[in-house]
Amino acid sequence: MAKPAPVYILGGAQTDFARNWSKEGKHFVAMMREAVLGGLDATKIDPKEVQTAHVGNFAAELYAKQGHIGAFFVEIDPAFSGLPTSRHEAACASGSIAIIAASAEIEAGRYDLACVTGVEQMKTVDSTTGGDYLGTAAWYEREAKGIEFPFPKLFGRLGDEYDKRYGLKDEHLAHISAVNYSNAKRNPNAQTRNWFMSESHAQHESKFNTVIGGRIKISDCSQVTDGSVAIFLASEKFAAEWAKRNGIQLSDIPRILGWGHHTAPLEFDAKVAESKDNAYVLPHTRQAILDAFRRAGIAGVEQLSGIETHDCFTTSEYMAIDHFGLTKPGESWKAVEGGVIEIGGKCPINPSGGLIGAGHPVGATGVRQMLDCHRQITHQAGDYQVEGAKTFAMLNIGGSGTTSCVFVIGK
Repeated sequence: MAKPAPVYILGGAQTDFARNWSKEGKHFVAMMREAVLGGLDATKIDPKEVQTAHVGNFAAELYAKQGHIGAFFVEIDPAFSGLPTSRHEAACASGSIAIIAASAEIEAGRYDLACVTGVEQMKTVDSTTGGDYLGTAAWYEREAKGIEFPFPKLFGRLGDEYDKRYGLKDEHLAHISAVNYSNAKRNPNAQTRNWFMSESHAQHESKFNTVIGGRIKISDCSQVTDGSVAIFLASEKFAAEWAKRNGIQLSDIPRILGWGHHTAPLEFDAKVAESKDNAYVLPHTRQAILDAFRRAGIAGVEQLSGIETHDCFTTSEYMAIDHFGLTKPGESWKAVEGGVIEIGGKCPINPSGGLIGAGHPVGATGVRQMLDCHRQITHQAGDYQVEGAKTFAMLNIGGSGTTSCVFVIGK
């Protein structure tokens, strides 16, 4: 098989994840507009140059009573009228599926410049209703219907499975939480940048840190977030022209070096049953990572400068540590205790603050992760910059480990 054409990442923009757009009386298209126009400004791209658009969104039909989300892209600028657009849904991995679709079009030579935007307006309903909506990312009838906050319980069971197989201490999950909150304080767009969280607070149950489900406390959870992010993906032809007019070298523009995409059974019990003889609790996630490494031509995690991973709960980040190969299976605690995952460590994880610290507007998360990888590689991450960053990976998960999307990004 011939090597696919390269896909370059020109940059983008995101909204402030601390904002509540419902309280501002604004429709989600206002979020999309801010992110896309901000991305156009940041990249110095004319709206007329955009040839196709892909929107990642999970559940606007529920949160905003609105479908046909791709069509809202043309509302952003008059130049977008008539543009081919589409909407992509894969629960919390919706943004990454939009990226995969856009990059495939560029690889196929259909278009030279694509805008990928992710959007979710989640603060339109109370927490119980929102938790029920999120339950549709699982098998709703079997795993979520009538259950309060089903997803914390499902990811609590991920921790239980680790505990059963290898042992798991809650103090290690508390440390993961504290690191993400600490990193978020460096990120001017992070939802929790002004919140308080310490490792001691994360370790103990209290009226401010109640148990949501199983071993999952509030401090273990990602945030309910309104937000949108936009990035621009380009062919080598457009990237070369863009580089020339901006006075930079084509070789200085980050690109997608490799990707992986696997889908596991929807039900959590089915995943666990399938992996009972496997060293990895979520083998399809592990395979998506290996596929991305292979396509990128890298031997393993030791060639990465850092990782943006899907910490919808501390247990999912704990899983990612050994699935990326930072430790042997079941030994993620060694990387936690050894400072490997912290900024300044051997392989920083979520320098942005991740989903726990930066926020988790579901359909936008994968796009945000890629934008942050781009910022790291171009050394534009500000106070959360990983020194000397050259190659970053990202893992975006939909459902309880059902859809796994991985990208390796570098020059």
